[in-house]
Amino acid sequence: MGNKGFEVIIARDLEGLAQQSAGFVAQYVLKLAKVKKRVSIVLSGGITPRGLYDRLARSEFQKLIPWHQVHLFWGDERCVSSQHWESNYRLAYETLISRVPIPSQNVHPMSGEDPHPERAAGEYEKMLRQFFGLPQNKRGQRWPQFDLVILGVGLDGHTASLFPLSSALGEKKRWVVAPFVAKLRTHRLTLTPPVFNRAAQVIFLVSGKEKALVLKKGLEKGRLRSSFPYRLIRPSHGRLIFFLDAEAANQLGPL
Repeated sequence: MGNKGFEVIIARDLEGLAQQSAGFVAQYVLKLAKVKKRVSIVLSGGITPRGLYDRLARSEFQKLIPWHQVHLFWGDERCVSSQHWESNYRLAYETLISRVPIPSQNVHPMSGEDPHPERAAGEYEKMLRQFFGLPQNKRGQRWPQFDLVILGVGLDGHTASLFPLSSALGEKKRWVVAPFVAKLRTHRLTLTPPVFNRAAQVIFLVSGKEKALVLKKGLEKGRLRSSFPYRLIRPSHGRLIFFLDAEAANQLGPL
């Protein structure tokens, strides 16, 4: 990773990005599955991860992964039904989950259809606490450690549903929150920065020339991380890798 604290892998195009990231994920999961009974993965929404999910569902990589050991979670979700075209769950289901032999009990979606987002956030945190065996402890906060977190970057620098100026950016106690996103006039469900930053491995997938400027501003030396929520994700004891295509990377200078 070097002194900058992250690694950058640049693919020729979107297809190459999907192939390289899928190869990384498959090998990483296979390695973990040999020493752990469960491998926990946090999925992202968005266009770019679609290619990754599609590759993982193909026989080349599907056969490498012991899906019965994999547990899938979500980094964020829109407040819509699971069948809605904007649903992050639906994206993952159509491109990955429906095409691989993962047990249904290993899939843990957020409840975007709950009319009370705060309640949905609380229920998801409760489920995570049960999964990781970390009940609430008044003497000190404990955090889960996901094995792998997959994230993207928005044009405004947001990641998951951590948007600029959001109250969720400074969250120090809760694992899951439901901030109101003023620019979208809706609530979103999202994991919080401390949760992402306890992960063993975080990968960002970023593609397209329209993302080049936000990467340049956020990744280059001397920039304020607080202006770009995706740069708040800095695993404290894990690895951070940016998978970029050439168009997304074409404005990057010294890192």
